[in-house]
Amino acid sequence: MRDRLRASPRLDLALAAALFVWALVDLLLRHVDQPLLGLAAAPVFTLPLAVRRTRPLEVFVLVLCGLGLRTLAGPSGQDPPLLPLVLLIALYGTGAWATGWRSVAGLALAGVMGATALAQDPTSSFTNSGDVLYFAGLFSLPWIAGRAVRRFRTRTAASVRRATEAERARASAVDDERRRIARELHDVVAHAVSVIVLQARGGRRVMDSNSEQAREALDTIELTGVQALEEMRRLLGMLRLPADEVALAPRPSLANIDDLIDSVRLAGLPVELHVGGAPAELPPGVDLSAYRIVQEALTNALKHAGPASACVTVRYHATAVELEITDTGSAPPAKPGGGGHGLAGVRERVALFGGRLESGPRPQGGYALRALLPLGTDR
Repeated sequence: MRDRLRASPRLDLALAAALFVWALVDLLLRHVDQPLLGLAAAPVFTLPLAVRRTRPLEVFVLVLCGLGLRTLAGPSGQDPPLLPLVLLIALYGTGAWATGWRSVAGLALAGVMGATALAQDPTSSFTNSGDVLYFAGLFSLPWIAGRAVRRFRTRTAASVRRATEAERARASAVDDERRRIARELHDVVAHAVSVIVLQARGGRRVMDSNSEQAREALDTIELTGVQALEEMRRLLGMLRLPADEVALAPRPSLANIDDLIDSVRLAGLPVELHVGGAPAELPPGVDLSAYRIVQEALTNALKHAGPASACVTVRYHATAVELEITDTGSAPPAKPGGGGHGLAGVRERVALFGGRLESGPRPQGGYALRALLPLGTDR
C-alpha cells in the first residue's frame, strides 16, 4: 500500500501529460473556431490533474475554467469526448481526496454545472423529473463514487493501523515473556545448584561415618537434579515455541509453594510456612514473581545462612500479596553493587509491579526479605 501511495504522484503526472497531449492532438485534428483560445485552454483543464490528490478542489475549479474556455473555442455543439472525461476525473477527486467543506463545495459546483447543462439542453426541461434525475446523477455519481472510495480507503488504513499496533503489542509481550523465561532459568539453576552443592558437601563429610545419611544426601541430589532438568526442559521448550504459544506455557505458582518448601527441607533447611488471609487467584505475572521471590530467598538461606531455620509467610490482601522470608542464620555477605544477580532479579520483579522491597540483616540475627506486590498492575 505504501508503494502504491508513493507511485500515485507519478501516475497522476503521467495522466495529466497524456490528457494534455490528447487535447493538443484534438486541436490539430478538429476544426476549431478560435485555435489560440483552445491552445490556451488545453493546459488549464489537463495539467492541474497532476496534483488532484493534494489540491482536489482547486484542480476542479481550474478544470471548470479550462473547459469553459475550450467550449468557447468551438466548434459550437461539438464538444470533444476528452472534455467530459476530464470533468469526471476532477469531480471524482473532490469526493475522494477533498475533506470537510471543500468536498461539499465540489459537490455544490457539480450541482451548478448540472443545472447549467440542463438549462442549455434544448431537448430537456426542469419540469421533466426524468431529465432532472438524469443530470443530477450524471454530475453527482463521480463525487459519490469518490466518497465511497475514500471511506473504504480510510477503513482499510484504520484496519492496517490496528493490525500493526496489535502486532507490535504482541511482539512486545513475547519479548517480555522471553525475558521472564531468562530470569526463571537463572532462578532454577541457582536454586538447584545450591541444593546439590550443599548436599554433596554434607554427604562427603558423613560418607565414612554414616552411610545412610550419605545415601539420603545422594537421593536429594538426584531428586533435585531431575527436577531442575525437567524445569529447564520446560523453559527451553518455551523458547523454542512459536511466538504465539510462548505465553500459553504453564508457569510456577504460589499454589505450588508447598512443593518448593519440601524440596528445601530435603536439602537440609527446616522451613515453616504461614499463610495469612484468604488465598486468591493472582494475576499470572504477580503469581510467578511471588513464587520466584520465595525461591530466591530460600536459595540464599541455603547458601549463606549455615545451620539455621527459615520461615515463609504469605499474606493475601485485597489489593496486594505480601511475602516475608526470614532465617535464623548468618546474613549473606555483602557484594559490590548491592548484591548478586539473585537479589537484583528480586528487585527487578518487585519494581516491575510497582511494589516495595525490604531486605537486610535482622537485629536478632539472621536475614529477612519482605516484598509487597500490588495486584492491580500485572504487566
